[in-house]
Amino acid sequence: LPQERRRLVAQLEDNEVELERLRSVEGDKLAQQERSAQLEKEVAMLREKIHHLDDMLKSQQRKVRQMIEQLQNSKTVIQAKDSSIQELKERVSYLEAENLEMHDRIEHLIEQQVSRGGPSARTRSKSEYVSR
Repeated sequence: LPQERRRLVAQLEDNEVELERLRSVEGDKLAQQERSAQLEKEVAMLREKIHHLDDMLKSQQRKVRQMIEQLQNSKTVIQAKDSSIQELKERVSYLEAENLEMHDRIEHLIEQQVSRGGPSARTRSKSEYVSR
């Protein structure tokens, strides 16, 4: 796109130079007028093409800026989710440790009841207490 634009700008400049030269040179007025009209059409067409290419370039630049913005937003969202995941992992670790501590307490209480020969010792097994 930028190369095409440079080529068209160069061609535009060449045509404008020739157009000015033809306007200043004396000679065959009819041929000069025809060539002048042809060059004016080409100049107008080239200006239109350059304008179109500039518009396309601006559009592409806007799209790139939007994509960069979307990427930055996505990165922020991902960082927030990563932070939440880390917090949840820490919470799970804490709860697992708490769970193990409770299992140990239950086992200790069951062992105390069994060693004392409590009434519930004959009706419930250790695994029943843990699963409750």
